[in-house]
Amino acid sequence: MTDEIMDQDVSEEMPSDKVADLVEYIVCGLVDDEDAVSMDVTDSDEGSLIEVSCAADDTGRIIGRRGRTIKAIRTLARALGQRVGTAVEVEVLG
Repeated sequence: MTDEIMDQDVSEEMPSDKVADLVEYIVCGLVDDEDAVSMDVTDSDEGSLIEVSCAADDTGRIIGRRGRTIKAIRTLARALGQRVGTAVEVEVLG
């Protein structure tokens, strides 16, 4: 019975994990150096903060002209966040 309980704990996923997976998928598709992409997810009562770190050369690709790309990423992340029941904010650290 303890094995069943442990399996349930491992398979349980936070709602923010689904959003982080989406953001990671999009960001990795945009950058040249996928290995330099890392994400830090912080959950709180108000919602989740996803901080994306990448190579300095790829920061501009994620932000886009006049911030259009990051705005689109944030829109998608917030939409999925609403669907899974959490507020989401995405920040690019560079």
